[in-house]
Amino acid sequence: MELVESFWRDVWSERNPEAVDDYVVEDFVITNAGRRIEGRENFKAWVAAFLEQVDNLVFEVVETFQNHDGSRVASRWRVHGRNNGVLGTEPDGRPISFSGTAVWEVREDGKLVHNHVERASWELFQYLTKTAP
Repeated sequence: MELVESFWRDVWSERNPEAVDDYVVEDFVITNAGRRIEGRENFKAWVAAFLEQVDNLVFEVVETFQNHDGSRVASRWRVHGRNNGVLGTEPDGRPISFSGTAVWEVREDGKLVHNHVERASWELFQYLTKTAP
């Protein structure tokens, strides 16, 4: 559990994709909205690209829990920031906030192997593309 919360802090809160190296295996996989990103370097590029799309990103861990042997860790989280083109939208600087969940597979040596992520992308996209009432 502490491993995942350290990952959230060092990678997302510190806005440091290079810190991924300290936490994940070389053949790491993230599955996000049914799409697989494979390999640590590809994951770091994905993190960096996302960080570029959210200015002033604040990553808030709502709760984290794990199964009996620590091989699975789940987190609920929330991201706050300003839109800089997230989800392919016009970078307009508007405040954004969305929630998500992540379920991690943790290897016995404490390295992260796989992350299944779901985030409220549809709701965020609706907000960012909504025309004025």
